[in-house]
Amino acid sequence: MKKILFATGNEHKMEEIRMILSDLNMEILSLKDAGITVDVIEDGSTFEENAFIKAEAIAKLAKQMDGLEEAVVLADDSGLEIDYINKEPGIYSARYMGEDTSYDIKNQNLIERVKDAVGEERSARFVCAIAGVFPDGSHEIIRGTMEGEIGYHIEGENGFGYDPIFYLPEYQMTSAQLSPEKKNELSHRGKALREMRKLIGEKVA
Repeated sequence: MKKILFATGNEHKMEEIRMILSDLNMEILSLKDAGITVDVIEDGSTFEENAFIKAEAIAKLAKQMDGLEEAVVLADDSGLEIDYINKEPGIYSARYMGEDTSYDIKNQNLIERVKDAVGEERSARFVCAIAGVFPDGSHEIIRGTMEGEIGYHIEGENGFGYDPIFYLPEYQMTSAQLSPEKKNELSHRGKALREMRKLIGEKVA
């Protein structure tokens, strides 16, 4: 069976990825599944640059591993942009206030930082760039976004990260209150993954 190696150890993310890519009939592995523990330094200035840095580094490792020489390697960089605070936390979303700081604390901090914003001033978006490195050495980068605004409270149990403060006016709930299926349909990662799924289907599947 052909393989996809997704450069993450985040099990929440892998659940979404496996659900969205399930119809490719390819084995989908995380770094943990593949026994890869390398820590890639993502020093790009955009989501796209960071995703490609990670995908390229992991693809070079995979080429040297039994059973992964012909794997499609995918990596993403994603984050939250809040317009009222100059698109922070942006590419630093995972590291915002320290990687070991709980998201309850991070989310409460961001709510506080936009407390004076009203209406459209609270606009925000989730961004996900996915880079794919293919067995022939070619690569593609896809961007997906989900538009919304910062809510006034932390709400919802279904999501992770910044989902509980990301409010979707048309659904009158946060992305952490959506069902997993609906979230995958609407999310930045879901949109980018579906586009990448088409490319994988054309190139290798």
